[in-house]
Amino acid sequence: EVYFFLYFQITIILVLESIGSCIACGRAEYRIRDECCPMCSPGNRVHRHCTEFTSTSCVPCVDSTFLDEPNGLIKCKVCTNCDPGLGLKVKQPCRPSSDTVCGTLEGFYCLDPTKDGCRAAQRHSSCEPGQYISHTGTTSTDTVCAVCPGKTYSDGSLTSCQPHTECEFLEIEPGTPWSDSECGVSSLPTAGIIAGVLIGVLFFSDHIRRISNIFISKCIWYNFINAKTNDMIQEYRTSYCTTKHCPECK
Repeated sequence: EVYFFLYFQITIILVLESIGSCIACGRAEYRIRDECCPMCSPGNRVHRHCTEFTSTSCVPCVDSTFLDEPNGLIKCKVCTNCDPGLGLKVKQPCRPSSDTVCGTLEGFYCLDPTKDGCRAAQRHSSCEPGQYISHTGTTSTDTVCAVCPGKTYSDGSLTSCQPHTECEFLEIEPGTPWSDSECGVSSLPTAGIIAGVLIGVLFFSDHIRRISNIFISKCIWYNFINAKTNDMIQEYRTSYCTTKHCPECK
């Protein structure tokens, strides 16, 4: 009977210990061995676990680390890096109580969205020549392209297709879905312009020639009169001027 009684007591003790260890800790507690320790607040980690006589010791997260929930962790999590190579930029910097929030770079849209940001992005698609931008890309959606209908064109950068130019005289190159028509001028107006220019040149040349002839004639006449005058003066000096009456004559 004694042995049976001792066995019964030991069994009861083990069952009670087992039941005690199975009792869940509170929502703001974490279990460490047989103790339910108070959790550290967001932005802090456990420095020393609690004991039967002391509470949990907590310290802040530092050096680009964080913890965003009440916890019983001894290490903080490393802050997320927003990699430009993945099309990301910092939308909200990391704090001790919250992780970095990444956004998309200009010209990119998110491929892997999170609650507040994005984990990976891709550059917006470019429309091909002959297409126009039907819907401009956003931070969450890609660009949507559409084909230009007949008699219109786009180089791929337009939000609407432009109509081909209607050539008034001569079409050198017809329009395509990616380029406008190339126009020229009519041969008849061109001939008229050339003829007008030639007539103007001939008239101007004739006018210059007439003026030149007038100046040349006047110049010849002046030279003739000047020569005659010099001859008459010389003859007078020779006939009437003597050394006696005109010592300066030689």
